Amino acid sequence: MTEQTSKPGIAAAIVVQDGRVLMVQRRVKEGELSWQFPAGEVEAGESPEAAAVRETAEEVGLTVKAVRPLGERVHPKTGRQMSYTACEVVNGTATVVDTEELGALAWITHEQIPEFVPYGLFEPVQVYLDAVM
Repeated sequence: MTEQTSKPGIAAAIVVQDGRVLMVQRRVKEGELSWQFPAGEVEAGESPEAAAVRETAEEVGLTVKAVRPLGERVHPKTGRQMSYTACEVVNGTATVVDTEELGALAWITHEQIPEFVPYGLFEPVQVYLDAVM
């Protein structure tokens, strides 16, 4: 696959605050994906960590900082290259800023993860959330 035809990777931000993790609901489902982490395409010359931070600001208006990368995979539902970055809130209050892309957001508890993500999370993300929530 050449660089021109492959889609850019997607960077997801795993934002935990006060024992809850931030999830956003896409207006347009990607297959079974309705609720997911704030995420978007990595731009040219941008690191996945920087993209996760930027997308969080663009989608929900939160200023976050990347804490550490949690891993990468090809997403089993979308076939897209995904990277996951643990982020912490620097300031701001999460609101739906990108109303074209997002329908809602939620700060969910550890117990609610299976309701929002019935097919399960990427294992390194689940391990991280198990540790911090």
